[in-house]
Amino acid sequence: MVKTDVTIIGAGLGGLTLARVLCLREIPVTIYEAETDPDARTQGGQLDLHAYNGQQALADAGLTEQFRAIIHEGAEATQVVAPNGTLLLDIPDTGGGGRPEVLRGDLRRILLESLPDGVIQWGKKLDTVKALGGSRHTLTFTDGTAAETTLLVGADGAWSRIRGLVSDAKPEYVGTSFIETYLHDADDDHAAAAKVVGPGALFALAPGKGILAHREAGAVLHTYVALNRPQEWIGQIDFDDAGAAAKAVAAEFDGWAPELTALITDFDEPVVPRAIFALPVGHRWDRTPGVTLVGDAAHLMSPFAGEGANLAMFDGAELGKAIAAHTDDIETALAEYEAALFPRSEQFAAESDENHTRMFDHDAPNGLLHLFELALEAEGTDRG
Repeated sequence: MVKTDVTIIGAGLGGLTLARVLCLREIPVTIYEAETDPDARTQGGQLDLHAYNGQQALADAGLTEQFRAIIHEGAEATQVVAPNGTLLLDIPDTGGGGRPEVLRGDLRRILLESLPDGVIQWGKKLDTVKALGGSRHTLTFTDGTAAETTLLVGADGAWSRIRGLVSDAKPEYVGTSFIETYLHDADDDHAAAAKVVGPGALFALAPGKGILAHREAGAVLHTYVALNRPQEWIGQIDFDDAGAAAKAVAAEFDGWAPELTALITDFDEPVVPRAIFALPVGHRWDRTPGVTLVGDAAHLMSPFAGEGANLAMFDGAELGKAIAAHTDDIETALAEYEAALFPRSEQFAAESDENHTRMFDHDAPNGLLHLFELALEAEGTDRG
């Protein structure tokens, strides 16, 4: 039986940030991660890191310099186009936008490299968790090992097992699914698509649908095709046949400019469906001794405010600082952390929900254009 003071389930961005902040303060911590190693799967696309939460968390973790070394310069540029390809809005990356873009995999790497050997236990898929009374819990893993802890943190994502200890809430489908595609060597092999995407992000929207793309390092175009469709509709598409799947999805964009539909049909990797789920806006729980949550486990929301990864890291940093400030009274630490967590996550979940509606409602793309206008006014930037 292994014993430790702080146990984190999940080596995502939130769990890693928490562990880093604790390690800086010499507080014992162990992360248990179901994946077998850091490279067990790809880590997704680009993230914009916000000054008020994601970047602040990295500063608390002492990783600002490492973060600045992985920024994709120029990727904050944004273009909005009509379905026929007409440019509606062009926002250049002036270098002062405050939301620099980085690859999720690079961000995770600098967090992993910041932790001492042995902090992460790989290949530890949680099997059961049992309350022992007081604040203690025992964990068993599918490999037959077990651990006991005085503080258990669920950093285990959308379908968190730890969430069930504090809440009965379950994520629900928001009505929109993404279909993910990649184009490689875009400037040479997909010139028209590369031109319409531009140097940063592209948004092409219509009621109930859209094509959202981003240029990543190495001339990669990463696209999320959005469709407001029931899960059953998405489920009837055979994504094992990538060509047929792309054709079925592209049919929903009949009449759109070919440089836009090429982002669907000219795929260079498997075409992958990603249904979007969210917890109820304002999700919270009663104080449960010895347990708390960070990131998607606490406040899974749609991606339409770009806050998920930022909040996960900020949660981790704030929890780590609270634990360090109350090492002799963990319940006080958890109560203070959750008192700030709940209104913070409710605010951003509501914003994500509102943006989701605006982006794909009957007036699309005007709702998105209005959001960008407000953001530009707030930054004092002239419209392109």
